[in-house]
Amino acid sequence: MLDACGQPISLAAASQPPCPTHTRLYYYREVPNEAPIPFEEVVLHRDEHLLVVDKPHFLPVVPSGGYLAETVLVRLKRKLGLDDLAPIHRIDRDTAGLVLFATQSASRAAYSALFRQHQVHKIYHAIAPWRADLPMPQLRQSRIQPAGHFMLQQEVPGEPNAITHIRVLQVRGALARYELRPVTGQRHQLRVHMLALGLPLLNDGLYPTLTPEGQVDHAHPLQLLARELAFTDPVTGQARHFVSQRQLMF
Repeated sequence: MLDACGQPISLAAASQPPCPTHTRLYYYREVPNEAPIPFEEVVLHRDEHLLVVDKPHFLPVVPSGGYLAETVLVRLKRKLGLDDLAPIHRIDRDTAGLVLFATQSASRAAYSALFRQHQVHKIYHAIAPWRADLPMPQLRQSRIQPAGHFMLQQEVPGEPNAITHIRVLQVRGALARYELRPVTGQRHQLRVHMLALGLPLLNDGLYPTLTPEGQVDHAHPLQLLARELAFTDPVTGQARHFVSQRQLMF
């Protein structure tokens, strides 16, 4: 635990006088026996306000549950010495590809607003079964909400809150490579939409069957890649377009 000046302070000292009220304290939790994740993130772009990272499969963006040091955020804070680094958006731990970070707290809100206002053009690639009977391209519009398990989402009747454009890029035997363009950003939106079409993503450990916790197979990552991001930079006014260097197993 650190005080507002960055000096270590014990829990006993923080809870006893003369520690003044309204003192700001910073607590950094620890995760015992955190297993290393044997894949590295790659920084594709860095400037005064923006950091673009190409994330591997299996690596979480931010600390959560049993992940702390082995996350993109904590790794980059330590490597680059950027204390104000913060994610502008997130992708699933199982998904690989592009993630944007703000390097300054002053400009973070401007970048975050791009995602809230659907001003970021996002392109994902995915590997899933090929169905010759399913017309393509597809526009999937549905309402997604949490399912019975905290890890899962599901489609339900009601006004759509999730929109995805889907088209086929390449067919190879029983599988196809799909381009997914989400308009909205519901949790697990792409995985749920593809499952609803009878096209569960290859190696998906959640849909349609939930894999028991702790059974991670690094040899068979989820075949979903956040491949491209394009937007007008709200700080500089520049047109931005970033492309992942990673490839799916197809």
